[in-house]
Amino acid sequence: MPLPSAQPRQQLHTRQVEYRGYLRDDGLWDIEAQMTDIKTYAIDRSDGSQLAAGQPVHNMHIRVTVDDEMVIREIATAMDDTPYAECGQGVDPMQKMVGTKMGPGWRVAIERALGGVQGCTHLRELLFNMATAGYQTIPVYIERQRLEAGGELTDHAVPPSHLGKCISWDFAGPVVARIYPQFSGWVPVKRMDKPGTAQ
Repeated sequence: MPLPSAQPRQQLHTRQVEYRGYLRDDGLWDIEAQMTDIKTYAIDRSDGSQLAAGQPVHNMHIRVTVDDEMVIREIATAMDDTPYAECGQGVDPMQKMVGTKMGPGWRVAIERALGGVQGCTHLRELLFNMATAGYQTIPVYIERQRLEAGGELTDHAVPPSHLGKCISWDFAGPVVARIYPQFSGWVPVKRMDKPGTAQ
């Protein structure tokens, strides 16, 4: 539901992004993403044609197949609608991400493999949040299955990676105190820069 506005306004642009997570029969996981951009007015294209109002300027899809450790085994990309024919050149470079783990350093890995003119801006944007979708899909479901099989809640020896990363997961907050009482009030150890690195 759109936020209320005191001013009359005309909608011009809509971007829709959707992420989906699947458990495959072979035990691997598929994380899929789709992004569409639609204008409410016609736009002229560089080849002299015109894109009608309501037709997608962008319609792009990514599917990454990962294992339990969230390492990419396969990646598939489709660009159904793009503003320029040359945009299709952004599909093949996506294969550079095979073998990359969706975890710490994920954004750096994307920029290294696909940054700048090496890849497509919009595909990079979709990839950035696929790690979050993967986390919401894989470890959450694995833990649920373990509990349903009679297992105990995981006794974390170190804080899970999502703690301390948002206001709800503040080490000093009530959510951590309820769910991870062993880390309530925990103070993260600051990483020391290696000698010779810029400060």
